[in-house]
Amino acid sequence: MADTVIETVRLGAPPWPTVDPFLFCVHHDDTYPAGNDELGPAASLAGRTIGNDFTGIDGWRMYHGHVVPGFPQHPHRGFETVTIARRGLIDHSDSLGAAARFGEGDVQWMTAGRGIVHAEMFPLLERDAPNPAELFQIWLNLPRADKLVEPHFTMLWNDEIPRLRVVDASGARTEVTVIAGALGPLVPPPPPPHSWAADPGNEVAIWAIRLDAGAAWEMPAASSEHTVRTAYVFTGEGLSFDGHPVASGHAAGLRADRAVQLVAGDAPVELLLLQGRPIGEPVAQYGPFVMNDRAGVQQAFDDYQRTGFGGWPWPSDDPVHGRDTGRFARHADGRIERGANAVTP
Repeated sequence: MADTVIETVRLGAPPWPTVDPFLFCVHHDDTYPAGNDELGPAASLAGRTIGNDFTGIDGWRMYHGHVVPGFPQHPHRGFETVTIARRGLIDHSDSLGAAARFGEGDVQWMTAGRGIVHAEMFPLLERDAPNPAELFQIWLNLPRADKLVEPHFTMLWNDEIPRLRVVDASGARTEVTVIAGALGPLVPPPPPPHSWAADPGNEVAIWAIRLDAGAAWEMPAASSEHTVRTAYVFTGEGLSFDGHPVASGHAAGLRADRAVQLVAGDAPVELLLLQGRPIGEPVAQYGPFVMNDRAGVQQAFDDYQRTGFGGWPWPSDDPVHGRDTGRFARHADGRIERGANAVTP
């Protein structure tokens, strides 16, 4: 019988390699210091290339931010972003006038569709303590028929996301955070309506998995041999898949139509699992525009230059919400929602 592990790839510098229907995956993990009055780092920025700081001096990055770390306004068309905020907070603002603050386990799933401009800033609220921030951002492609749908975002609040918690015969624990794709009886909140993940037949799954030292857990098989499955091991050593060791900092392509036994070594391990049936269409990508051909990419540039995808209704390129603002989402239609302990600004 063929090995469950098809191949392993060293992850190296971000972004991580992905397979159709996924386009991009990056893990941001920053040990930000205490914040200042402007919600930026209360630390010297000397030696950083402000506006393009990815070097990780002192364990953190400003990214494209000048005052607050993060990503000031930038456009997208033709795909979706799934942002998993494991620690810290993210302030979202967009060209539709929508806004959000989410984090501490929340997920934002945004369909860019025909075009949206948004900012993703990382406010540092704690004045007298560190402000660690950790997130995954995953880009999921849209099929040709849905590339120009209306932009939309869905919030998956931390308390609404199901988690599988199992204890094996040795007493070691495994926890699986089920962001997309049912896992047995656990069904996460639905993705946006035009997502490739909205059809269960496409078997899209996004699972964050943590195993205690020595823990064993059997990941169930997908139903189709055409589904692709990639496991990104990003923390800990000693993990094996059906006895095949995969080191930290490596991705493993797995046979999706076969259950696989995960066994941790002498330390806890964490991995991100991305799975789905390929869309199987041509991909033409230039930066934040993902279409099916070069003509579509050029049209995206032309439309953005002409319309700004609706313009930018905020007073700055890098807006953040108030220090005392809790977790919330205000959609373009004025609808406001809250997760547990979330409040309206």
